[in-house]
Amino acid sequence: TYEEWIMSAEYIMASGNPNVILCERGIRTFESYTRNTLDLQAIPVIKRLTHLPIIIDPSHAGGKWWLVEPMAKAAVAAGCDGLMIEVHNDPEHALCDGPQSLKPKKYTELLRQVKGIGEIVGKKI
Repeated sequence: TYEEWIMSAEYIMASGNPNVILCERGIRTFESYTRNTLDLQAIPVIKRLTHLPIIIDPSHAGGKWWLVEPMAKAAVAAGCDGLMIEVHNDPEHALCDGPQSLKPKKYTELLRQVKGIGEIVGKKI
């Protein structure tokens, strides 16, 4: 739950580490086509309930490279503080996570696009 997630972060901060960033990587659902379901509602919820930054990992959430771009764009539009995106120059031969990795050219194009979205929603990228 959001409450449990926030309490975990508060436990870390209460133990002396103020450097906490929350990362949404998807939640388990009954859907089997994707690895997880990316919970984009987490962004405004976390922003409302805490002072903590939240980043989104669209690579891990969907597990498929072609899901990364639309989910990254949606996350920026929803107000995330950052993205964690896997990039590999030869994903087909990666030792792990190749299917969810963008090639460098695709990543560069995605950065250009999310920068535009960021400007619209008041985020500097």
